[in-house]
Amino acid sequence: MRSVVAERIVEIFERAGVTGCLHVVDLDAVDGGAGTGEPGGRREVAVRADEQVVIASIFKVLLVLEFARQVVAGQLDPRERVLVTADDRLGGWGIAGCADDAEVSLRDLAYFAMSVSDNTAADLLLRRVGADVLPMLAAELGLPRTRIAGGPRHLVETMLADVGARTEADFARIFPTLPPERVRAMRMFDPAHTTSSTAREITRLLGLIWRDEAGPPEACAMVRGWMARQLFWTRLAAGFPPGVRVAGKTGTLPGLHLEAGVAEYPDGGRYAVAVFVRATQLATRRIDVDLAMGQAARAAVEGLRAG
Repeated sequence: MRSVVAERIVEIFERAGVTGCLHVVDLDAVDGGAGTGEPGGRREVAVRADEQVVIASIFKVLLVLEFARQVVAGQLDPRERVLVTADDRLGGWGIAGCADDAEVSLRDLAYFAMSVSDNTAADLLLRRVGADVLPMLAAELGLPRTRIAGGPRHLVETMLADVGARTEADFARIFPTLPPERVRAMRMFDPAHTTSSTAREITRLLGLIWRDEAGPPEACAMVRGWMARQLFWTRLAAGFPPGVRVAGKTGTLPGLHLEAGVAEYPDGGRYAVAVFVRATQLATRRIDVDLAMGQAARAAVEGLRAG
């Protein structure tokens, strides 16, 4: 039976014209399990929390976690320099938009991947960390439904192939001409054929990081620090009042608006949040949708705080 809080969240989604999955869990409190529906009694709010969904750039949380673990283990030097050339650049923010070659450290690649969701930085970091390691990390952390199907370059190559484009310029020309049904048939929207997970598994991942259980405490602290420096604030962060610290990671594809993060209150309360919504419109910039995500997150957290 759906709770009053969950019903309110569904109403928020409906007003914004989206369907959504949400999972919010109190990272510290246990209430004996009454009414939570989760083994162990973790206090939660769940709306379609176990539905397999595309997570897009949210996979970068797992990527930088593995990078941080390798740094702490002495397997990687975070100061190692990487030359980023034109052949490395993918579309998006950060060094992806540089006109000239740039030299940055591995540590700065992690920062760019998290702060502005830099696809080029994430792709280069994935090459150094090892793409085959991430599925093993997900399994180690108890995330059996988290599927990693390559990195940003693999996604771009899939998108080009699905529309019959040879270059990103071809894609930019062809994509706007496609009917919505053709767009939604692309593999990047199919959880079975691209990187995907569930809202519940993503909040589990965040909980492990915030409790220093996803690796050495130093590695978990690195990830928390990078997530706190994300520059995009119109989704989860916009929903919470001043004084609440929100660290998060967004994910965006046409019609998909995603974010996962942790809201930390001045009284010490900590809440892992995952909100993934699908809009009928394929636009990537929808401030109304972003704000609805923040409203839903706050409604869930305040419902937990009110008991």
